[in-house]
Amino acid sequence: MPASATNSLTVDKAYPSSGPEGIPHKKVGAALRTLDEARSALEILLSREHPDAAETTVYYPYPEDRSVVIAPDRPAS
Repeated sequence: MPASATNSLTVDKAYPSSGPEGIPHKKVGAALRTLDEARSALEILLSREHPDAAETTVYYPYPEDRSVVIAPDRPAS
């Protein structure tokens, strides 16, 4: 695992994920799930409206082009 991902995992576990203190943790997870749903919907529309030009890499980039996101209930991307 790259050092940056290891550091992110350590920080993720450093903050509460339950109880009143865990509310921000849960909100971040919900926001990331909402963004994933929106990205999927946009990818479907792109494929429908521009089938010849649509590529999944528009909304789902190759691993080397992605940011690293560590969040509740979500593996590193």
